[in-house]
Amino acid sequence: MTAARAPRRDAQANRESILVAARTALTRDPNASIDLIARTAGLSRRALYGHFDDRSALIAELIRIGAQRFNALAEQPLADDARVALAQLASRLWHEVAHIQTVTAIALDDAHVADTAAALAPLRRTVSQIVERGRRTGTLRTDVPGDVLARLIEETARAVVRVDLIGPDAAATAVRAVLSIAGLSWRDADALLARHPEIIQTETIATSRTSIEHDQEVDA
Repeated sequence: MTAARAPRRDAQANRESILVAARTALTRDPNASIDLIARTAGLSRRALYGHFDDRSALIAELIRIGAQRFNALAEQPLADDARVALAQLASRLWHEVAHIQTVTAIALDDAHVADTAAALAPLRRTVSQIVERGRRTGTLRTDVPGDVLARLIEETARAVVRVDLIGPDAAATAVRAVLSIAGLSWRDADALLARHPEIIQTETIATSRTSIEHDQEVDA
């Protein structure tokens, strides 16, 4: 039996061009058509269909790639304190989202949320673990079941992304929103960020480095 051949280099290059073009086109217009994406990639519509069955399949692939990056951020070390860990994770994800805001908003749209939730299973497990630890130590709210709290945190993060926060305090605002739904008062959240300013500052640097490395991989 003959082993399956690896995709030809030009075919792989075309696929990457399509993905880059899709991000570009969707950033300009979230409703960008498959024709516009193909033109942006410098390919024919037929050539694009050689890689993706339709627009939904293309968006699903963008979601899958984005999910890999989010899941990787969730695998990085987090603080033992559930409150700090949740703030760290929220900051990392926010800074990552800031680079692909439009595509992320599409991924979190109701039409794609089921696929997105499945792709983000590792990240969701991390959130559930933080919630469980926080409830056990009494540092996160216990007035609602743990699975409900984890879901509320997810929905809050989803809402924050769709609000499209801008400005130098956007990341801190996003983190405060997540901490608030997790049970911290706004004063407690402010105090935590004051004690740990590196949560916002360090995550900004780390995520910027991750994004640069990713861009270099795409260009290679």
